[in-house]
Amino acid sequence: MKIKKAKKDNGKVLPFPPIPTASIAGPTLAKSTHKRRPQPDYLPKDVPNVLIILMDDVGFGQTETFGGEVHTPTLTKLRNEGIAYNTFHTTAICSPTRASILTGRNHQRVHSGTIAERAVDWDGYTGVIPKTSATIAEVLTEYGYKTAAFGKWHNTPADQTTAMGPFDRWPTGHGFEHFYGFLAGETSQYEPRLVENLNNIEPPRDENYHLSEDIAEKAIEWLRRHRAFTPDKPFFMYWAPGAAHGPHHVPREWADKYKGKFDEGWDVYRERVFDRQKKLGWIPKDTQLTERHKTMAAWDSIPESERAFQRRLMEVFAGFAEHADVQAGKLVDSLEELGLKENTIVIYIWGDNGSSAEGQNGSISELLAQNMIPNTIKQQMDTLETLGGLDALGSSKTDNMYHSGWAWAGTTPFKHTKLIASHFGGTRNPMVISWPKSIKHDDIPRQQFHHVNDIVPTLYDLIGIEHPKSVNGFKQDPIDGVSMKYTFDKPKAQGKKKTQYFDNNGSRGIYHDGWFACAFGPLYPWLTVSPGLMEWDPDNDVWELYDLRKDFSQYNDLAEKYPGNSLS
Repeated sequence: MKIKKAKKDNGKVLPFPPIPTASIAGPTLAKSTHKRRPQPDYLPKDVPNVLIILMDDVGFGQTETFGGEVHTPTLTKLRNEGIAYNTFHTTAICSPTRASILTGRNHQRVHSGTIAERAVDWDGYTGVIPKTSATIAEVLTEYGYKTAAFGKWHNTPADQTTAMGPFDRWPTGHGFEHFYGFLAGETSQYEPRLVENLNNIEPPRDENYHLSEDIAEKAIEWLRRHRAFTPDKPFFMYWAPGAAHGPHHVPREWADKYKGKFDEGWDVYRERVFDRQKKLGWIPKDTQLTERHKTMAAWDSIPESERAFQRRLMEVFAGFAEHADVQAGKLVDSLEELGLKENTIVIYIWGDNGSSAEGQNGSISELLAQNMIPNTIKQQMDTLETLGGLDALGSSKTDNMYHSGWAWAGTTPFKHTKLIASHFGGTRNPMVISWPKSIKHDDIPRQQFHHVNDIVPTLYDLIGIEHPKSVNGFKQDPIDGVSMKYTFDKPKAQGKKKTQYFDNNGSRGIYHDGWFACAFGPLYPWLTVSPGLMEWDPDNDVWELYDLRKDFSQYNDLAEKYPGNSLS
């Protein structure tokens, strides 16, 4: 694949110099030259459009595209047109992953070491993406792209999201010409707290309203306006629904599609998915299925009287995730209808981290679980009866989250879940790239080790521009990612990313040249109280070591065998 580059010196300093006036000053008046003002050509010809689709809180073992049991027709369609990655990584948590995707830097470099609501005045954790790390939207806007973002943002500190701003850290302050969505980590899908550009707005008072449908419709409207008024300009769109982050909200008919499908529980689900992943060739044939952590509940330990509740929570989640994928499909279909699909790079990332175990024992209100408010499943089920029984789950009457066992099953074949940066259940998410004009489809999973910070350099490479040295007077930080373009035509090429670190809530790991060393840390997302949290000393952590060249799922800890290679 040959990509034409922009002119050699273009784009090193942004913004570009102003275009000189077309008039000529004479002795008494300004004379027109009667010539059209020349328009500088900063981009190569026929550059691609870009659409990034980012799902929320979904795991490696959930989508049917790659062996799971959640129906995902849009992801499957794009996979069958393009290429897929089974060794692609996130940061284990929302805001850091999103900051890394948009800047091409590691999350702490852009001060996004944790979620925006927990930002503190520590280096790497302020929650403020610095101007020295311009987003790809800022750069592409300067080059003439039309840019828009829809859905979840989650990269503005919580104390800066009110109607009083400051607004320079909102999406429009980070280069997006248009934004429609919500600034926080989550919101109701029926009564969301919405922002359009710099204005807080109310959702329609419509009993059929759903946020995922709304942001799809708004994105399609924007594309149509773009096609009508700026058809000569390429576009960059970032579409990030709140699904399938809690609360799991979806109309009943979507959940009902999964009735009975999860009756055997999460342990059996894991075995089914693991077998299917191997048959599809999505994971290596010698992959081993990791065991359930000793502190996590087995399905057999769930009382029979509570199993219907736990099953329905998973049915609702599955319907919610499928519903969001279908809305993404409407957006992809609109590209075809508008004649844009052939030259649009669609990057569909199934998850900003692994599936979430924050629902812990299953809950009609995730705040009960996350804030450690005492309650029992029986108390919740009794409350649910007053709201209409199991059919109330997924409705506006509840803020339900499924049992952590379902989240663990959703990361098959890996050990752990969202919030755990040391193990791939928290950080490994499927990714598909489709670009009909330039990428030829094949079924071979790309197994090169890559990370969300590689998205930006890949797009710069494909568009044919360089990482700028200065943007709006700010000298730019280095890019941490590497381009993945080399994998497009050569599925078995040697990986070019040699080292990558992971860190979240004291859980951490480092990849280097096929090896991975890691420490679990103090946090157990699936427990109300993490054992030893208050006495945790990182110097006492036990480090593990894995040879990923032979061990896809982090099954065989080699730390004792190779103590000289560990970081203990």
